[in-house]
Amino acid sequence: MNPILPFLFSILPLTPSGSDADSVAFPHELPLSEVTAPLKQKGDIFHQPIAGTSFTLSRIQGEGISTQKDFSLLTPNLYLPDYGSRMTSSIYIRGIGARMEQPSLGLYIDNVPILNKNNYEFDFYDIRRADILRGPQSTLYGRNSIGGVINIFTLSPLEYQGVRASAGYGNGNTADVVASVYRRPTEKFGWSLAISHHSSDGFFTNEYDGSHADKILTEGVRGRLQWKLSDKLFVDNTLSFNYVDQKGFAYAYLDPLTGHAGNVNHNDPCKYYRTGLINGTTVRYDGPRYQFQSVTSYQFMDDRMTLDQDFLPVSMFTLVQAQKEHAVTQEVLFRSNDDSRRWHWLAGAFAFYKHNRMNAPVTFKEDGIEQLILENANKYIEEFLPGNSLTVEEDMFVISSRFKLPAYGFALFHQSSLETGRWRLTAGVRADFEHIAMRFDNYGAFSYNLPMDGPQYNLLETAMHGNETHSFFEILPKVSAMYRFRAGNLYATVTRGYKAGGFNTQIFSDILQNKMREDLMAVMGFNSKSNTTKTSYEPESNWNFEAGTHLVMMESRLRIEAAAFYIHSRNQQITVFPPGQSTGRLMSNAGKSRSRGAELSAGYTGRNFILDASYGFTDARFIEYNDNQNDYKGHKVPYAPRNTLYAGGEYRFEIPKGFLDRISLRVDWRGAGSMYWNEDNSAKQGFYGLWGGDISFKAGNYRLDIWGKNLTGKRYDTFWFKSIGNSFVQKGKPRQYGATLRFNL
Repeated sequence: MNPILPFLFSILPLTPSGSDADSVAFPHELPLSEVTAPLKQKGDIFHQPIAGTSFTLSRIQGEGISTQKDFSLLTPNLYLPDYGSRMTSSIYIRGIGARMEQPSLGLYIDNVPILNKNNYEFDFYDIRRADILRGPQSTLYGRNSIGGVINIFTLSPLEYQGVRASAGYGNGNTADVVASVYRRPTEKFGWSLAISHHSSDGFFTNEYDGSHADKILTEGVRGRLQWKLSDKLFVDNTLSFNYVDQKGFAYAYLDPLTGHAGNVNHNDPCKYYRTGLINGTTVRYDGPRYQFQSVTSYQFMDDRMTLDQDFLPVSMFTLVQAQKEHAVTQEVLFRSNDDSRRWHWLAGAFAFYKHNRMNAPVTFKEDGIEQLILENANKYIEEFLPGNSLTVEEDMFVISSRFKLPAYGFALFHQSSLETGRWRLTAGVRADFEHIAMRFDNYGAFSYNLPMDGPQYNLLETAMHGNETHSFFEILPKVSAMYRFRAGNLYATVTRGYKAGGFNTQIFSDILQNKMREDLMAVMGFNSKSNTTKTSYEPESNWNFEAGTHLVMMESRLRIEAAAFYIHSRNQQITVFPPGQSTGRLMSNAGKSRSRGAELSAGYTGRNFILDASYGFTDARFIEYNDNQNDYKGHKVPYAPRNTLYAGGEYRFEIPKGFLDRISLRVDWRGAGSMYWNEDNSAKQGFYGLWGGDISFKAGNYRLDIWGKNLTGKRYDTFWFKSIGNSFVQKGKPRQYGATLRFNL
């Protein structure tokens, strides 16, 4: 199908109702309460010099958005591939992104910044609104908002009271249950409690033992307390807990001769486990001339990833990566609050501290010892000592890797806007400092024998201990101009984005393997030196030049948004698989890259129907990138789709008399591609499109949805990578369907 489509349809709620939280409608959306409304982006993003998309609670439910990854393709140039596990929260936006380490899109939940991207993917329930801001937002949001920000706001007990529940079931033995209660005992106090459950046997089978390759169980709990202490002072505290127990990483071997992928087939476990807790407290004061907001959070994460890292039915090697992270954040914000004045300003400060303990042992098994260690060593030994070959006594041995990863940072920022006639001129700047450290303790040992030494075995022990520290300081400016007229506005912005640097912990097992090989050769009197591997990577930064418009026409029934952008990036962070039979991967900095593109979205609200479409185009290429082996200048940046499309529509049949109040029919289509998987652009996924739909029946406070995704069973790949010289892919999910019953009391 041609990716350049005409405007089609959208799912958006139609008739607003203050008593029904599912009926909040665009463009007549109920405002967020004064406690939850963000101060940084005050008001509707449609009236600001920002490219963004808002999702109401009703649209989130109608589109079947259950996790962060379901936002993929619903907003132009945003792609969140569904692969791996809930640890794998990869984000690509406007040609910017990376598979691992630092995220490219900041995530805020009820004004709390989420520091670790492992916590990005969680079950969505009672999400009041989600705003996705595209383009760098680093002046106001700081680190890791180089591509934009997702602002998520949960339902407030001060703006909604009642009981909500839903239960759904679909193919793959997929079950979802959510129950929540919202109470406001007094005019000044409200509380809520919500719980969620999700389980699925998944859609892929491990051919090795017939088990479910992507089975998952998640649980969530969220409690919220809100106090309106006076007309000016508010306090809001949210405590959330999430649990994930998942078989993941359903990767299939890609045959180099046929180019076709087989089935998932591995003999050792692939799974992911996580418990997480986040507590955020917001104190807000709304005075006649200024507003003040303090947001304090504590974040805890305990997760464990287990991988059969050869992803084959052989005993090569396995990886376990266990992390425990504690983090605290503090942000204070002042903002002017007199709309009659021409000058508006905001200023703030932000600080964080986090400490991560990571244990990442790699276990080498018999096939791995034979192929990755003995074959390479014996080729070298045979050349200089004919007739001798190395043997290892153990069937398996462990390379242990322990890390302590503390980090802290602080920032000051300011933004001013001047209203002059139809113009709004804005300028801002942020000074952002970050310090990171790594303390590592790695050890490996095995017993070896050479015939020349007799029958005895000798013990080879290799250890690596050390410390590394890095500090980053960034100045992040922003300027914009917006011209307002009756039908909307035109704007232009120049902003600088920033993504933090870090350490390549996943390459340390390779480094220790190489050192063990060097030590072994040294014992035999040979000098063998491997290439030095960089254990850290630098921050990524970019300049974004953008122009756009927001238009409202036909008595607010038609909304159009358009933007064009050019992004120049330095030190773009790229995930690299070292050549040969490497067991690890690392983050590398490309010299320079540029991304240019355009975005267009439109929505029309009719009497009984909604139409909506969006299209994003991105051409992202390396300007300078030489890894000392290949020059990738002019090549396309991996994993960034060239086109993203969404089109959908809903029609409602109102039933004036009878058991049913309304029947709604919805259809949507989402497309992405093409995208390249590697720097040399030798592997790619072509453009593909997925059909979805829903039919819902509403009777009083009850609603039944019968839904489907990828209705035509389209086959496509959502991920490609290399391990030990082999290529693997994860296939996209097949046809999905099910039913969900909801009610509000």
